[in-house]
Formats: sequence, C-alpha cells, structure tokens
Amino acid sequence: MSRPGRRVRYLLPVVLLSIVSWFAWTELTRSRGDQKASFPPASQVCDSEGPLRYCINTAAAGTNGDVVYHHHGRKLDETLWNDDTYFTGMLQARWHAAGVLPPTVVTVSYGPTWLLTPKGKQEDSGLLEDFMSRLPALEAKVGRPRRRMLLGESMGGLNVLVAGLSHPTRFAKVAALCPGVYLDSPFSSLGTLRASMERTGANPKIVFGVWLLARRYVADEAEWRRVSPLELISQAGPGTPELYLSCGLYDAYGNYEGTERLAQLARQRGVKTEWHPLYGGHCASDVSSLADFLVN
Repeated sequence: MSRPGRRVRYLLPVVLLSIVSWFAWTELTRSRGDQKASFPPASQVCDSEGPLRYCINTAAAGTNGDVVYHHHGRKLDETLWNDDTYFTGMLQARWHAAGVLPPTVVTVSYGPTWLLTPKGKQEDSGLLEDFMSRLPALEAKVGRPRRRMLLGESMGGLNVLVAGLSHPTRFAKVAALCPGVYLDSPFSSLGTLRASMERTGANPKIVFGVWLLARRYVADEAEWRRVSPLELISQAGPGTPELYLSCGLYDAYGNYEGTERLAQLARQRGVKTEWHPLYGGHCASDVSSLADFLVN
C-alpha cells in the first residue's frame, strides 16, 4: 500500500472517533429541561379584528377591572401569555402568590414583526391608527376598563411607548421593558451609527436588523421624529401616562442608553416614572416591581 493510502487508513478511525465523541459530548451536555413558573393559567379566548390578532386572558380567580394591552417582542405572537418559561408566566405567579386580583390582559399582534407608526409614506405604516381604532371593539368584549394600560417588551416596548405617548389621555400606565429607544435615528450617518454601537456595545447584526425594520415603517427623519419616544416625551404634559421603564446594561440591541435618557427626560417633564436599570442582557426584567406597577 502506498504511503498516502496508509495515512488515510490510520486517519479515518481518528476522524470517526472524533465525530462520535463530539456527538456523545453534545448529547451529554445538552439542556434537559427549563426552569418554569408555577401558576394557575389564565383562560384564553383568541380572535381577530381585521389585521389585528388578539387573545383575551382572564385569571381564574377573577380580575380587578383594569385592562392591559400586551404588545409582544419580535418573532413572538398573541398566544404567549400563559407561557410558563416566559416573564408573563412569572407575572401571573407573582400575582397568584400575593393573592391580588390582576388586570384582564389582551395580548395583541400584527404578526412576528411590526411597528406602530402613524400613516406615512411607507406602505406598511398606519398601524398606530389601526390599533387605536380597534380598542372600542375589543372593550365591547372585555368590558369598559377601570384603567387602560400598556405593556410591551423589546419591539413591543417601543410600540407601547409610541401608543401611550401619542395618545396620553387614553392610557393610565405604560410599562416598556427593554424598549427600542435610541439617541440616534435610523437615518443617521454610518459614522454616527458606528459610534453608537461602540458606546452601547450593540451587536452590529442586530442593529442592521433594527435599521431595516424601522425603514419599513418610516420614510425619513421627519417621520421618525413622530414616533421617537425621546421626541414624544419632550411634548409630555400633565396627562401623560405613568411610565415603567427597564433595561439591562448589556442589552445587545443597544437599548440601555436610550431608555435611561427617556427616564431622565420623563422625570424632567414631571411624568411619574419608575426606572429599573438592571445588570443583565436584553430584556432582563424585574418581575416583582413590574407586577406591582400593573396592579397598584
């Protein structure tokens, strides 16, 4: 047998052993389960109003007369409220353990990714008007709320800020977790965006995805200013909803800087604001304070 042939003959078992060992190690070290919250799940009735899909979630022990509209994060949907591995399950567990009646929660969705923007030049814009116009039909099913509130995380966190700050008299409270709030706009120069990523530690691929999403719904700088929470809060008056804001210091979307600035500006404008800076990544959340905010 030639020397190259002998080399292949001896290397083949080594390669096969390496592959088998890798698969064995992967199997031995894979996660075997999930940490889960324990709670009586809410009853859930789902339907749609035009392009808006929604689920009405009612706690088994009853509700307190308030209604929370929950706007989910990217790639999630309206059915997630009873997910015992998500923060929504932890919220229900907290309320159950405290023996308090929670609000009715209406989870809403326009699909895996969407932004609530006023009607503008882009074809996909106009969901803000659509959402606001659907509220009477939804509340005909859940009853007139004592208080109307908004809750959202990540993409949904930005959406609830846009809705709550654009229509301040319609909502009593807005809770935005890790919202997509930035000091710079998606129409800033490449150099400005690069500097922003260096300041915040944002992942460039994630930033590019956010940039693409924003430009689907806003056509230019002027349209962006109509939905930027930092611009909207500068117009805040006495009727502005109470705010709950939180974000992780190591948020890969680069949201910490903008959310912290939003909290500062809100307080300067006299808006009652809870700001929860957290040591963690994207959408690290303080469930206890959030649960209290939504029922007190």
